[in-house]
Amino acid sequence: MNANVGYLERGSKEYRRGNLALFAAGLATFAILYSVQPLFPVFSNEFALSPAAVSLSLSISTIMLAISLPVASFLSDRVGRKSFMGLSLLLSSLCCLCVAFAPDFTSLMIIRAIQGVLLAGIPAVAMAYLSEETEAKSLRLALGLYISGNTVGGLFGRIAVSSITDLYSWRWGIISIALVSLLASLYFWRNLPPSRHFKPRRTGPKSIMQLFVAQFRDSTLVLLFLLAAILMGSFVTLYNYLGFRLIEAPFNLSQTLVGGIFILYLVGTFSSSWMGYMSNRIGLGMALWINIALMLLGGMITLSNHLAAVILGVAVFTFGFFGSHSTASSWVGIRASAGKAQASSLYLLFYYGGSSVGGSVGGLFWSRYGWGGIVGMISCLILFGAVAVLLLTVVLPKRAPVRS
Repeated sequence: MNANVGYLERGSKEYRRGNLALFAAGLATFAILYSVQPLFPVFSNEFALSPAAVSLSLSISTIMLAISLPVASFLSDRVGRKSFMGLSLLLSSLCCLCVAFAPDFTSLMIIRAIQGVLLAGIPAVAMAYLSEETEAKSLRLALGLYISGNTVGGLFGRIAVSSITDLYSWRWGIISIALVSLLASLYFWRNLPPSRHFKPRRTGPKSIMQLFVAQFRDSTLVLLFLLAAILMGSFVTLYNYLGFRLIEAPFNLSQTLVGGIFILYLVGTFSSSWMGYMSNRIGLGMALWINIALMLLGGMITLSNHLAAVILGVAVFTFGFFGSHSTASSWVGIRASAGKAQASSLYLLFYYGGSSVGGSVGGLFWSRYGWGGIVGMISCLILFGAVAVLLLTVVLPKRAPVRS
């Protein structure tokens, strides 16, 4: 018991406060990031731009976020976890408010690019904070709850902006997200327990770069990074092109009904936290196997021409994806004995890289082969993921997580 003195343990008041604070931070971060996605048609009309052009309002933020992750982890090593995340969240919320007052699309793009840089502070550091401050047996559930906040935030951002835009305007929709995010920032500052096990590193960029390079010497971490890219690439591909399928025969759904498919993200909210709990009982490796199988099964079910079956397939796929992501990210936190922030940021760099590549390449499969091509591409990616899991659970030697 003495080994766990000062760590956040499941059932304690500080553990609950910390989890809720990071849940709020994740919610605000991903609400801000994805709030512009449902506004593409509105932007196209207001700024007289093509759909491809207005889609850059989202991709510019995700690209800048991915690039900024290593820098964010370096800075957090110097200034501290809580203060860095809190400042990142506060500035991102203020930047979101600026988006609502952008006079033209160029200004909006510049603000969204800055926003992507600022948003990197939460995903780059949150997993490192939890890995450092949470008792080992409580870590997987804590990471699952944090990821749940991410899924709720992405869902909330899309639905809230769409609803308020229909009632008033897109600018009021963005303002609402900014105000909620500012409240989440204040809640975060007030409730996140201070770091007790963080030790500032006053090292230069060269030393930090060596920490990044060191992560690639661990075969387990490399496989987990690759798994993040594979799984996120398949997930984004399915959601990117599902809407195109559902507006066509035999479904012929309206765009509004197609947008409602994001409600299935709630399945991921449950999956992230529940798999965090279950992995403590069945092990990380078995949890990954189960979720990989669910993703493959869910993708296959979506080949049906019955709407109920397609929705079921997407729900199963979503459950498996978020369960896999929760399990893999917690494994990174446990495995990385040194340079936890660097390991976390590399995991997310591969994660968002997979999103960008998979989402783009999926368009070629959709154009040539339709939905069957999309499912075929996703299935191949998942099978590559299964190979990575096989190496993680059978081939590579195990070693106990290090806790100093």
